Amino acid sequence: MSSAELRDVAPDPPRWSLDHAGNEARVGMAGNWTSDQATAIEASVADLVAATRRDRSVVLDLSQVDRLDTVGAWLLDRTRHELAKQGYAVTFSGASDEHRILLEEIDHYDVPPLHAEPHARPTDALVSLGHHVSNISNDLVTGLGFLGEFMTALGRVLLRPSLFRGTSLVYQLDRIALRGIPIIALISFLVGGIIAQQGIFQLRRFGSSAFVVDLVGILTLRELGALLTAIMIAGRSGSAITAELGSMKMREEIDAIRVMGLDPMEVLIIPRLVALILALPMLTFLSDIAALAGGGLVAWLYDGMSPQVFMARLKDAIALNTFMVGLIKAPFMALIIGLIAAIEGFAVQGSAESLGRHVTSSVVKAIFMVIVVDGLFAIFFAAIDY
Repeated sequence: MSSAELRDVAPDPPRWSLDHAGNEARVGMAGNWTSDQATAIEASVADLVAATRRDRSVVLDLSQVDRLDTVGAWLLDRTRHELAKQGYAVTFSGASDEHRILLEEIDHYDVPPLHAEPHARPTDALVSLGHHVSNISNDLVTGLGFLGEFMTALGRVLLRPSLFRGTSLVYQLDRIALRGIPIIALISFLVGGIIAQQGIFQLRRFGSSAFVVDLVGILTLRELGALLTAIMIAGRSGSAITAELGSMKMREEIDAIRVMGLDPMEVLIIPRLVALILALPMLTFLSDIAALAGGGLVAWLYDGMSPQVFMARLKDAIALNTFMVGLIKAPFMALIIGLIAAIEGFAVQGSAESLGRHVTSSVVKAIFMVIVVDGLFAIFFAAIDY
């Protein structure tokens, strides 16, 4: 077998030899500095850096290098930068034309600094919390700016109805409202039944199990219906909006829309946000009905309260304002969910990791803000005695 054939069968590993001459170190390199020898190259580079620490100038002789690819060239260039930062004058010599061109191309890119992974400290959690808190003001400013853009675009659409995309609105209503009915009705029915069951067990101690109707009716209509619906819409539709916009951002489809002379706010955001604002009150109403039905069924099974008696007591327990409180909250919650979903979608960068991170952030922020808004509305309605 010839030497060339033997070299193809058994790749020549990277090697280097060091020759000191005064204040100069000449490093003769040989073998294959390629990706299949990455582990050996890393070890050789580490030994090389350690062996040349007492010299003022270093010459890397590549005349005996058989093969050099991007991995080997990058590691050699990183070694040169590392030694240069320590005050050494580092040069390449003896490189073939193709190796020289590859090293020159690699040198055009920044070499990230080498640093060890930081050790976990007990204060890291507090530092992370501090970063998140400090970013709240930035998120608030971004949200207000995006809200201003949305209102401006909505004003343009209202002044020129031909810009409004009715087909897209109907499509989004189908996805958000119609297809969301089964899961929202089911969850609300179960939650209403659970509240009624626990209420009956606790109120029986005082001989007042009949007041479970007041508990289920007021809690559902004022708070629980809108809150449950908003949380489920944030997890179901808000995440979908972020994922859609993020995928379009990654594939540069949003830039293509701008190139075509269209406004992404009018094409993508207005139909989705308007659909959310219209869908959430309707779904809240259905959620209220389902929760009351679940509570009535449990009251019938656990306390023997017939549906007629449940409805009669419910009529005495609630008023129109009790019903309206939940519906008034719903459009504001929908607007917040849509704004957060759109902002996070437009913030996606060009990687799948970024998309997943922003989808998660969208859901978490939307649920948090929905609960905050619900609390603020509760304080406001209590203050005005509504």
